[in-house]
Amino acid sequence: MSTIAGLVDSFSEFKEFKNIDRVTLMRVLEDVFRNVLKKKFGTDENFDIIINTEKGDFEIYRNRLIVDDCEVEDENLQIGITEAKKIEADYEFGEEATELLHIEDFGRRAILSARQTLMTRVLELEKDELYKKYKDRVGEIVSGEVYQIWKKEIMILDDEGNELILPKSEMIPADFFKKGESIRAVVLHVEMLNASPRIILSRTAPAFLERLFELEVPEILDGLITIKQVVREPGERAKVAVESYDERIDPVGACVGMKGARIHGIVRELCNENIDVINFTTNTSLFIQRSLSPAKISNIKLDETKKKAVVTMPSDQVSLAIGKGGFNIRLAGRLTGYEIEVYREAADVDDSDVELVEFLDEIDEWIIDELRATGLDTAKAVLNTDTAELVLRTDLEEETIVEIKKILSAEFE
Repeated sequence: MSTIAGLVDSFSEFKEFKNIDRVTLMRVLEDVFRNVLKKKFGTDENFDIIINTEKGDFEIYRNRLIVDDCEVEDENLQIGITEAKKIEADYEFGEEATELLHIEDFGRRAILSARQTLMTRVLELEKDELYKKYKDRVGEIVSGEVYQIWKKEIMILDDEGNELILPKSEMIPADFFKKGESIRAVVLHVEMLNASPRIILSRTAPAFLERLFELEVPEILDGLITIKQVVREPGERAKVAVESYDERIDPVGACVGMKGARIHGIVRELCNENIDVINFTTNTSLFIQRSLSPAKISNIKLDETKKKAVVTMPSDQVSLAIGKGGFNIRLAGRLTGYEIEVYREAADVDDSDVELVEFLDEIDEWIIDELRATGLDTAKAVLNTDTAELVLRTDLEEETIVEIKKILSAEFE
């Protein structure tokens, strides 16, 4: 390919760039060509550059004042009458002669330099525009196709072929994708890495669940229902607090939909994540009670200073309040901003059972507090709970729990 053809072809490709608007592209192209003119002729003021980004071509015209052949002092700014008439026969003295310049006239070196500069400038501009575009879309849902799968992340191509990254850490544990599959995620953040934009997606961020509700529930998009807060244990459980400023609208019912029609689609997208939709209220006690759903509580004592809530309930409700793996009580605490401790009603306590606090001389206080925070305040309550379940509910190691159970078991032998 000749140098000239290479410049024209490379320019033709630039009109296909997806993230650069036409006006910006024209400005960059004209700037590059004017720099070439300045180097060759010393000035670019008497040149017109016409760029057609639709067709991918350009034309450069030089304008010179027509003078007598013997009066030409600057060949770039002036042209003799004889030469002017070769361009157009009816030119006269004092007029301005316009001449089309051919790209070959600039020389091989100038053309190569222009092509390289053009490529560099447009690629930089493309990266900047991509960065700005996705920076403005942080928190929005994007769709794409799985293009490459690696051990720690997945590369996704959006509709325009831009590369997006979904790290393993931002995937729901049950997520499994194959090359070519379509995928939805929220834009988590955008960063510049080695002068190139790196767009990070997430399917575990609370914002992803929030955007999904906006897509499924028109009342949220219309502003009739507001999502006050979202907390998640990705792939396991989520709690969404909603509020309506219109008394005629039931925010929970609207979000769930007729026979769960609206929420089912969201649940499927999130790999069967259990979603509790809760009516928001400024009444802290009532909000904590709702957040512990489906458990029914008997009494709540609040410590506003320490942001702590002590909740009592029937024995058969404790496991519901805690939830599988302790997810329910953990999410309730994050949703309300209170540390929640669950206790059984006194009437439900087995007389032969022993309070955990009685073992302070054998078990560290922080371990007992960890167990009590999950609603296990007696020896039998701990012994009757599976070790694997205790590992999930607490921050205790399995070896620690086994040792604790040995100490508690000895009390009843």
